[in-house]
Amino acid sequence: MTESRNETIILTLNSGSSSLKFGLYRVGASRTETLLSGEADSIGEGARHFRARDARGNTLATGRVSIRDQRDAIVQIKLLLADSKLPPPMAIGHRIVHGGPKFRRHCVIDDEVLQQLEAAIPFAPLHLPPALTIIQTAREIFPGLPQMACFDTAFHADLPDVARILPLPRDLRADGIQRYGFHGLSCESILHQLGNDVPDRVVIAHLGSGASVTAVQGGKSIDTSMGLTPTGGVIMGTRSGDLDPGVLIYLAREKKLSAAMLEELVDHRSGLLGISGSSSDMRQLHQSAPSKPDAQLAIDMFCYSVRKQIAAMVAVLEGIDLIVFTGGIGENDGHVRASVCAGLAWAGISLDEAQNRAAKNPISDSNSPCKVLVLPSQEDEQIGRHSRALFPQSPA
Repeated sequence: MTESRNETIILTLNSGSSSLKFGLYRVGASRTETLLSGEADSIGEGARHFRARDARGNTLATGRVSIRDQRDAIVQIKLLLADSKLPPPMAIGHRIVHGGPKFRRHCVIDDEVLQQLEAAIPFAPLHLPPALTIIQTAREIFPGLPQMACFDTAFHADLPDVARILPLPRDLRADGIQRYGFHGLSCESILHQLGNDVPDRVVIAHLGSGASVTAVQGGKSIDTSMGLTPTGGVIMGTRSGDLDPGVLIYLAREKKLSAAMLEELVDHRSGLLGISGSSSDMRQLHQSAPSKPDAQLAIDMFCYSVRKQIAAMVAVLEGIDLIVFTGGIGENDGHVRASVCAGLAWAGISLDEAQNRAAKNPISDSNSPCKVLVLPSQEDEQIGRHSRALFPQSPA
């Protein structure tokens, strides 16, 4: 069979709490072609933006559209696909941040899978409810299409016990309390881009509104900064990252904060936003930093946090051959990359200032023993590849 006869058209849906990224891909055994990509954001809020572009970057849709909820967003996507004259999707792939202890491998979605994902909501209350709404709506709007769940935790499913097990009583492990790790689809997409050039010891720094650092050895995750939930690890946009657990006990006991109030605090009012008191957006913090010391402090603490985690992963790997920066901040903020790498010369990490400013690979100095790259996070393409692998029947 030729490559074209084995290709599958996959619609990918990557949901956030108030946003939905989508893409249409032609996926074959050895290549993934983007046919269309877009995003609906500020869903349910005052400003509702819907954007889409074709494979050449031409705008197919842009502007404000009435998008009251996720259902409206899916309807807009179906209308866009119908108008685009592109081939219709044969299957739909969903990014699922957390599948709980039951799901550590990508799978086809059925009613039982949906029930078990609903039971896993306590592991990711910020991410799973909107993702489940998207799945249920897509089943209604695209009846009959197979749907696949692609888990961010799957890449980290085989973490060694020394990294996976949390220092808590043994009986709690039965409840699924362990390190799961996240941004797995992003990490997989980085390894896919590297192809046969994946060195033995790699650190992937996915830096965005959510941020994590992962140690990869021999192409496999062996440790990662996020833990039971996507709240742990390095400082993030509105998430605290790691805290002394005594802080939460103190707040519960002395300030009478409930579990819901603590969740709101560490997920929505901490991180860059909490430190700066003004913004969770790194771009805005850079603009404010000259006149607002707390904005500069937020930037410094973020970079310091990531730098410490990279150093920890170097220790885990017993050395380092490659660092990859990805995610919205990692790909676009040369100042942050330089600040993170400052002081890591002892590990063989040194940047070329001009290359780093231009994000021109490699951004490492020519004499740096450790290579440093900037690569895009291609989660949606990775969802497409996994979905094709799960497709119930190979195309004729």
